[in-house]
Amino acid sequence: MSVSTEQQLADRYAAVWTEPDPVRRREAIERLWSEDAEHLLQPPVEIREAAARVGFDRSVLTARGHDELAVRVGRAHQEFVAPGEFTFRARQDAVRLRDVVKFGWEMVSAVGDDVVGGGVEFVVLGEDGRITLDYQFPGL
Repeated sequence: MSVSTEQQLADRYAAVWTEPDPVRRREAIERLWSEDAEHLLQPPVEIREAAARVGFDRSVLTARGHDELAVRVGRAHQEFVAPGEFTFRARQDAVRLRDVVKFGWEMVSAVGDDVVGGGVEFVVLGEDGRITLDYQFPGL
C-alpha cells in the first residue's frame, strides 16, 4: 500500500460516516471492514468517569461484525451528520507500518468548515486489505 493508498483508505473511512444512504453505507462498510472486524472506541471522558465511579477502570465500547458496525456508523451519522450540523473528514496524515494504518480525522461544522472535534484511528488490515481491528481515540 502506497502513501496515496493509505490516504485513500483514510478518506474512504471518513466517507462511510457521512454516507446518507443506509444501503450504500452498508455496502461501504462491507468493502472497508472484514466480516468479523472489531471497532473499539475509547469512550468520551464523561463516560469513562461514570464507569470509574462504579468500579470500571478501563471502559471500552465495541462493535463487532458488519451488523454492529452498521448500527454504530448509522447512529453516529444520525446524531452528527443527518441534522446538517457536522461532517467528518480524514486529516491528510495517513501513514502505514506493516499492517497498521494510523490517521487522524476531524468533525467539522457543515457551515463554515470549523473543526469542532476529531481523533486518531489505528486500523489493522487483513491480507485482503480490509480492516480487521479498528481502534478509535476521539478527542486527540
